[in-house]
Amino acid sequence: MPGIKIKSLKQIQVIAASLRKAGKKIVFTNGCFDILHYGHVMYLDKAKTNGDILIVGVNSDSSIKRIKGDLRPIINEYDRLRVVLGLKSVDYAFIFKENTPLNLIKSIKPDVLIKGADWSENNIVGAEFVKSYGGKIKTIKLAKGRSTSNIINKIGKLYQQQ
Repeated sequence: MPGIKIKSLKQIQVIAASLRKAGKKIVFTNGCFDILHYGHVMYLDKAKTNGDILIVGVNSDSSIKRIKGDLRPIINEYDRLRVVLGLKSVDYAFIFKENTPLNLIKSIKPDVLIKGADWSENNIVGAEFVKSYGGKIKTIKLAKGRSTSNIINKIGKLYQQQ
């Protein structure tokens, strides 16, 4: 069922196996998706065009703090998950607590692994694994000037001017 929260690796393995058996092409991507914006929506829409089912891993609050520092995330993990699940292009989404989605990628075995074009293929977590069974790695050009950091900075400047 699209739009459900995946609670365990075992559940996602079962769902992915069922989808694969049904002949569906599985696409996977991940990210923080803090303060969801136009760039995120365009990225996920483009990711979906690479297959039948788009599965999105959403970084947990604790993993974002480790990656981006104590001031992030702005939006809590459950709210970010629900907003991502509300997008038409997203079939399944779930929260992961690790710094990288490697365990998820190994569990899902996506046909296509997607990241933003700001990542080189050599640095995409899980790329070697996906290529080892014939999967594809694709990057998507990011929407210029659209980022959560830019939004945060703009809000900060506006409030400093008051």
